[in-house]
Amino acid sequence: MAPDPSDPTDRASTPAPLVTERLVLRPVRTRDLSAVTRLWTDPEVRRHLGGPVVESVIRIRRQRIVGAPGFHAVERAADGIVLGLVTVERAGRNGETEVSYQFLPEHWGQGYAREAVAAAVERALGEAPSVVAVTQEANGRSRRLLEAVGMTHAESFVEWDAHQVLYRRRRLP
Repeated sequence: MAPDPSDPTDRASTPAPLVTERLVLRPVRTRDLSAVTRLWTDPEVRRHLGGPVVESVIRIRRQRIVGAPGFHAVERAADGIVLGLVTVERAGRNGETEVSYQFLPEHWGQGYAREAVAAAVERALGEAPSVVAVTQEANGRSRRLLEAVGMTHAESFVEWDAHQVLYRRRRLP
């Protein structure tokens, strides 16, 4: 697609996208909002994330996410379709860099999330000594993904009335 000069994330000043074999991780653009809103409202996506987000919160998020640092739309390189969202929060959980992710259900099971999260973790480890991710203990798919990208179970706790697990990967010396 041609750049949209009215979209701040289409300007040359934005950081270079993270490109993998099949994906492009780049800042969220205005034209991504319908896909991102689906991530926030889909009951399957939100099953282990506290359920669908309420409309009043969605309105605020839609205003803040476009071009926001750390939020990456995951686009399939072959056709530009937005598959999901990967977020990298510097000094997130207890001062460590935290990665989180959500993908639309029709793209599950094809390795896209693993590819995107692995790339985001690798990039983050270039700047941070460690990266963490939290998922519900009951979310087996997410736990397998985190293990597949080299993260290990570091601790378990209860948060948001659910059993959670924290995974961590440290930068190699």
